[in-house]
Order: sequence, then C-alpha cells, then structure tokens
Amino acid sequence: MRKFTDAHGNKVEYSPEWNAFGEADHVLALCRYNSSWVLTNHAGRGLEFPGGKREKGETVEEAAKREIYEETGGITGELLFLGQYKVHSPGGAFIKSIYFAGLEEMVEKENYIETNGPVLMENLPDNMKEEERFSFIMKDEIVPLSLDVLRRTKKGTKGKMDSPCRSC
Repeated sequence: MRKFTDAHGNKVEYSPEWNAFGEADHVLALCRYNSSWVLTNHAGRGLEFPGGKREKGETVEEAAKREIYEETGGITGELLFLGQYKVHSPGGAFIKSIYFAGLEEMVEKENYIETNGPVLMENLPDNMKEEERFSFIMKDEIVPLSLDVLRRTKKGTKGKMDSPCRSC
C-alpha cells in the first residue's frame, strides 16, 4: 500500500489489490486505442483519463465502460483491474477503482457529456505534473502507479494480452 497527499492536500491510499478499501463508488480508466493513449478533455480540469461516479444499480465495471463511452466514444470489451485508491477529502472519503481498457472501436458522438471529447496521444509526456493542460488527476502518483502495474501485468502474460501498453 502507498500513501501520499494529492494536489488538493487530501490524504490518498493506493493498493493494487482488488477491493482493498471496499466497493468503489468511482472509476478511472486508462485507455488505449491502436497505438495511442485515449484521454478526454474535461471542460473544467483539462486532459485526463476517463472516469467518474458509479450510478445506482451499476457494477464498477459497467460504470467504467459507460464513462469511457460517454467521455470518449470508446467501446471496450474486457477490462483489466489495475488497483484502487481511497481519497480522504473534507467532504468525505471516496473509493475509486482503476482499470485498463483496450478500446475495440471509437465512435464520433455529438455530445461527450462534461468533456470536449477524446484526445489521442502516442506517448504520455514525462512532465505531466508541470504541464497546465493536464488535469490534477494526472499529476499525482495514481497514473504512474497504475502504469507500473500494467507494465508488470503485460510482462507476466508473455504476449497473451492484446498489446495493452506498447509505450509502457
């Protein structure tokens, strides 16, 4: 388990273990389509991976797939669990599960809900923390920790996965 403080001064706990903190009410999805990372351009926060709150009656996986589609137009099949984190904020703690999604297709939509649609990037920059165009969500330890789990998972599958992380 890793502990750190996020950009808003909240204490955060991270674990690569399934349901380490209980059932998640939020999701974050690291997405790839062909050879690019798929981010969304959130209207208020900037570039970030898709994610959001789980709706009543949804499983965490259903929420991840819905958020990916709503924010990017991406259609995914199987998800790969990468970890979970708990944010201790003044408004109350919340739990977020992190997934990897290799997108099967991307469709153009008229409305991407609260985002300006997808942004494809061949590589994620090393200096995301310093770049204003990226959301605070991309600037703490969660994305690097999740990418590390993805790298180790890919290495452990010895080519059995469908190339989830070509640039990892």
